[in-house]
Amino acid sequence: MDTFSKSDPVVVLFVQGSGSKEWREFGRTEVIDNTLNPDFVRKFVLDYFFEEKQNLRFDVYNVDSKSCNISKHQDFLGQAFVALGEVIGSQRSRLERPLTGVPGKKCGTILLSAEELSNCRDIVTMQLCANKLDKKDFFGKSDPFLVFYRSNEDGTYVWGRAMPHPAWGRRPARSSWGGFLPASACPQPHFSGASSRFTICHKTEVVKNTLNPVWQPFSIPVRALCNGDYDRTVKIDVYDWDRDGSHDFIGEFATSYRELSRAQSQFTVYEVLNPKKKCKKKKYINSGTVTLLSFAVESEFTFVDYIRGGTQLNFTVAIDFTASNGVPSQPTSLHYMSPYQLSAYAMALKAVGEIIQDYDSDKLFPAYGFGAKIPPDGSISHQFPLNSDVENPSCVGIDGVLESYFQSLRTVQLYGPTNFAPVINQVARSAAQMTDGSQYYVLLIVTDGVISDMMQTKEAIVNASALPMSIIIVGVGPAEFDAMEELDGDDVRVSCRGRYAERDIVQFVPFRDYVDRSGNQVLSMARLAKDVLAEIPEQLLSYMKSHDIKPRPTDPQ
Repeated sequence: MDTFSKSDPVVVLFVQGSGSKEWREFGRTEVIDNTLNPDFVRKFVLDYFFEEKQNLRFDVYNVDSKSCNISKHQDFLGQAFVALGEVIGSQRSRLERPLTGVPGKKCGTILLSAEELSNCRDIVTMQLCANKLDKKDFFGKSDPFLVFYRSNEDGTYVWGRAMPHPAWGRRPARSSWGGFLPASACPQPHFSGASSRFTICHKTEVVKNTLNPVWQPFSIPVRALCNGDYDRTVKIDVYDWDRDGSHDFIGEFATSYRELSRAQSQFTVYEVLNPKKKCKKKKYINSGTVTLLSFAVESEFTFVDYIRGGTQLNFTVAIDFTASNGVPSQPTSLHYMSPYQLSAYAMALKAVGEIIQDYDSDKLFPAYGFGAKIPPDGSISHQFPLNSDVENPSCVGIDGVLESYFQSLRTVQLYGPTNFAPVINQVARSAAQMTDGSQYYVLLIVTDGVISDMMQTKEAIVNASALPMSIIIVGVGPAEFDAMEELDGDDVRVSCRGRYAERDIVQFVPFRDYVDRSGNQVLSMARLAKDVLAEIPEQLLSYMKSHDIKPRPTDPQ
């Protein structure tokens, strides 16, 4: 510390990779001389993903020398740990945290604020068609649909072939911590299937029995398409839809936001390439072409606008307590409480809940079980509170939900059947009372098997689709979940008795698809959360837009 003056503070920001414990320096503020109450000007520009737990660490130092090795040559004044979602989810996106890390000393506080960059507000509306796609169905033509992916922030890119050719490969690859690699570090152009290097950002509808489909126009935020980086690779896969979910790969191509935007003045045609066919057949040309018919951009309200305006996310949990899960005291049970690791049920709760709780100010989460015989009379219940309090089923934080879940396993008898409709209707009744945009409800259902009340559940979903509500279903265990795919309206909108859901509000995933093979539970949970939560911001926006609800203005800071 300075002996004859005040401190000369600087703040160093460290970021933690998803599913990793490693901290990397992201950047530093300027040094402000001789003050104990610095107001830093330099900003950190971070990519924000609602579906990820983005952990940040702010270290504060008093600068005594010009050494770059700040931890060895400067005085440490304290540090603060926070998730980016906590800052954004705080009132007016401003969060104050005490500085800690110096034993026996009060280190002061740090005030963090977040604001959204303007290009994140842009919404793109585009329409595409295809011509002469490969025929995949034996007794008919193909049933094509498109899947859009954006490349991730790890410097890996995939190039395709467009007509005319874009000038690929000369732009420096962006690194995961926001710097830039030299152009020589750019990866060589190559194709690969969807992987951890790409994040899915849109799927079109299926056009049946044609090799020349014309898809409906659709809208997507620029942030979702390329995260505001106009030159980032956007990869598009073309598939032939199959009822059993084993969709046939037709081919792929790659582009960028910048190239797509040129279609405002001219059509752009892309060759659809199948890498395997290209390697095997010398005379192979392509698997058809895709044409961008139209591309328009407009600015709209964003998810962050609503969160900053005070919209709260209300998180509710429903857990499957049917007998098919196995006796909880046995290691073969999906509910087995191992002293060494979390069960799939507990991991799903923790993965989703730890992210959503940053956007709920009271951190009180209603938690229910279904499909069990409950004390004292052994009656079967499909929405019993895990904390045994019928009047107030809320648990304090995700740790409180887990504690009540473990306690219920000791007190109830696993039974059946697997009914979803009661708990969906329960949350829908709460959502129906708060339709002004101040609250948005997210229901997480964790289950192991085939649903027993499909018709009633479809009706409940159709009714709930008009409310500020989303439903996440996570399937655990080895069972086949074909019926669950009916509830996920990505391809075909859920319907019941001739009525269709107003919005797609259901996301279903099997947990086994996200389990890390090395046994890293942190990584497994990060993968699960990233996929199941990715649609929540757009589902919230679709509700607000359909009901013409604008964000509440924030108070001046």
